[in-house]
Amino acid sequence: MTDQKLRKLVLAALFAALTTVMTMVIRIPSPMSGYVNLGDCAVLLSAWILGPGLGCAAAGIGSMLADLLGYPLYAPGTLVVKGLMALAAGLLFRRLRRGESSHALPALLASGAAGEAVMVAGYFLYEAAPIPVGLGLGALANVSFNLVQGVFGLASAGAVYLALFRTRALARL
Repeated sequence: MTDQKLRKLVLAALFAALTTVMTMVIRIPSPMSGYVNLGDCAVLLSAWILGPGLGCAAAGIGSMLADLLGYPLYAPGTLVVKGLMALAAGLLFRRLRRGESSHALPALLASGAAGEAVMVAGYFLYEAAPIPVGLGLGALANVSFNLVQGVFGLASAGAVYLALFRTRALARL
């Protein structure tokens, strides 16, 4: 294994841990089930910094671990939803920033918004499905809370990414 591959693997493990911690630090319960948290910041950073593949794995695993410790019913759905969120954000970010500087704000905003849209839709489908949550159309009650989480996740991740870019920390990753 090359040093670069090992560095990326270690960074992915760190992002998974960071995602778990950021998801668990602040929990604001939503009315039906689940909670609003800061984990989306780490999910988006994973996608933008690690790329779609490793970002997907780190985001999905880290978010799932947080749910295993508090909301185990959501753990399988969270693994898939947050993984797909990071995958979508990472793929779009990579595509949009071609030919531009890697901190391009439009690429951050568009890819982050796409990822958050995947998260909102994914949790709605998971909660509405008869098994395991079974809320049916009652899952619509959580959409607004997931949108709030998405906005805060995108804003905080964008700010952190731009700060890291300015300090040239991303060039060393």
